[in-house]
Amino acid sequence: MGLRQRLEREVNKIESYKEYLRNRSTNRHFTKPLSRKEVLQEIHAEYDYSFKLLLIGDSGVGKSCLMLRFADGVYDKSINYTIGLDFKSRTIVLDGKRIKLQIWDTAGVERFHTISSSCYRGAHGIIVVYDVTNLESFKNVMKWLREIDRYACDDVNKILVGNKCHLTTQKVVEYATANELAENLGIPFLETSAKKATNVEQAFFKLAADIKARMEAVSGVEAQSEQTIRLDWNEISPPKSSGSF
Repeated sequence: MGLRQRLEREVNKIESYKEYLRNRSTNRHFTKPLSRKEVLQEIHAEYDYSFKLLLIGDSGVGKSCLMLRFADGVYDKSINYTIGLDFKSRTIVLDGKRIKLQIWDTAGVERFHTISSSCYRGAHGIIVVYDVTNLESFKNVMKWLREIDRYACDDVNKILVGNKCHLTTQKVVEYATANELAENLGIPFLETSAKKATNVEQAFFKLAADIKARMEAVSGVEAQSEQTIRLDWNEISPPKSSGSF
């Protein structure tokens, strides 16, 4: 496992540990404290992977509503603008693997930019959200992508999401236009509606599947490279069959 992956794993352990302690502190049947080793054992027994996801985009595009719809299965039309950061989590199953998604909802307001930008670090996947009824929010997609290039790791997975697709009579950004942009950028694209629960699950599952595929590909390459023996500056790969040297 590479240095970056090891650091990301340790960060995820810390975040999971904090969340576990918060949840356990609210349990009325709490008895004696567990050791750190016991806590980590319980945490890792719950999932195979832990991915940090980030929601970015202009204010009012529906980032918080998307997060609430996916994490809690609810829609709250009275939700206020995010101040700084908000956080939710949900565990899903992909290809028989349990994956914990830590979802960070960032503020789109410029005055919270410093707080939001710090959250890019360690993100495995980013959902770039615009409002299909707001042309300016679509034009700003490229600004948010530049933010990703500036603050996130190079191999972070991305998906473009056009929210509020149920407002068909108010729509100003056509599907074909956004889809062409996504194709040119080489990233997936979906139109969603947090209110109607349209394609919300699909967006998060697609991003999680892409991250999982990338992580497994990296792990496979590293596992294969570890089988290489260096001898007198020559690389010699051991035979597939088991045996001693």
